Amino acid sequence: MADRKGILLRLDPAVHDALARWASDELRSTNAQIEFLLRRALSDAGRMPGGASRMRGRGRPRKEEAAPATDTGEDTGEDTEEDPDEDEPANAGAAARGAGPPG
Repeated sequence: MADRKGILLRLDPAVHDALARWASDELRSTNAQIEFLLRRALSDAGRMPGGASRMRGRGRPRKEEAAPATDTGEDTGEDTEEDPDEDEPANAGAAARGAGPPG
């Protein structure tokens, strides 16, 4: 990835909140939204430098683009296998066998 220039940007809190909401709607970080808007303004004004790198697309990177995850050995509590009866209520199978709740 190309080197990035870090800057300090002071914004009115209301402007920052509006940018953060807009960024969320567009599946971008606030920083990426600000860069997107600045790039669009530069392009519209005919001032976009020819050597500027392209921005990454919106949202999270696709799995094949993301760095490979490392297995920490911790149980996340999520099932990794698909349940063929996942649309069926949890006690539907027991009720069908006549093993309803006690009582």
